[in-house]
Amino acid sequence: MIRSVGDEMGFKIRRYECEEDYWKLREFLREVFKANGLREYSWHLARLDYWRWHVMENCLKIDSLNDCIFFWEDSNDRIVAAVNRDGPGETHLQVHPSFDCKELEEEMLEISERHFFSEKDGLRSLWVFTDSQDKRRIGILKRRGYSQGDWPEHQHRRDLSGQIAEVYIPEGFEIRSLGIEEELPSRSWASWRAFHPDEPDEKYKGWEWYLNIQKQPMYRRDLDIVAVAPDGEIAGFCTIWYDDVTRTACYEPVGVMPEYHKRGLGKAMMTEGLHRLKRMGAVRVFVGGYSTAANALYDSAVSPVCDLNVPWLKKF
Repeated sequence: MIRSVGDEMGFKIRRYECEEDYWKLREFLREVFKANGLREYSWHLARLDYWRWHVMENCLKIDSLNDCIFFWEDSNDRIVAAVNRDGPGETHLQVHPSFDCKELEEEMLEISERHFFSEKDGLRSLWVFTDSQDKRRIGILKRRGYSQGDWPEHQHRRDLSGQIAEVYIPEGFEIRSLGIEEELPSRSWASWRAFHPDEPDEKYKGWEWYLNIQKQPMYRRDLDIVAVAPDGEIAGFCTIWYDDVTRTACYEPVGVMPEYHKRGLGKAMMTEGLHRLKRMGAVRVFVGGYSTAANALYDSAVSPVCDLNVPWLKKF
């Protein structure tokens, strides 16, 4: 146990210890999400799962979370806040609004700066993300030497109470659920082409990573939507994660192979997802975009209504 300035508030701080902590964190994020009125002021549960099974295990090859998460708990061992690393030199603060205060956030940043920094040529750096309207946290970041970075995440959101328009599907193409394991190589190749269009093909490392995607607790093949070209090749993909406790969902990822751009496939897949989610009882859906092209699609397919999650950088 680490001594905390939160001791004065009855909080204790500790590292992530075991698998049970992961499921405890999942329930905490659900509580926070509902307490925040279903807004992305903390991570959606889908992002946590995707971080663990894809970012950590597939991309960073990290199996243990023991050095990646710290908890703040009250006297009843209830989580009131958590920080977790994401990529190298990047941290995210998850705080229950009932316990949010300046002193707690200062300590969360202190722990992050001590444990989650990246280092190059003797210089440490840390990225912290915060909502663009969170004036108190922005003030804290400025006082601690952070500078605002570029490329904020546009956190698009849409309520599903209204009508969902039908969209055009190009002739010969099919929008449907991903098939059985034999289709995973085609799905993986579509992902490589969509997100690495300028990389040489010899850098492609195969499709087995997708098995980890399908291990995630909220994975549903009926929400793993693909666009299939007339020749049977998967031309695009749109995976959706639905949490039936908060009745909210997230798109992650959405992509179309370059040779199939400008045919409306991205919007067609996302719209099909909206229809499926509404039938399941979902009340709100989210998708995050960084690039101009991605945000243009999400404005059209989901909604231009969004929050901005802004990166702040400290070098020390």
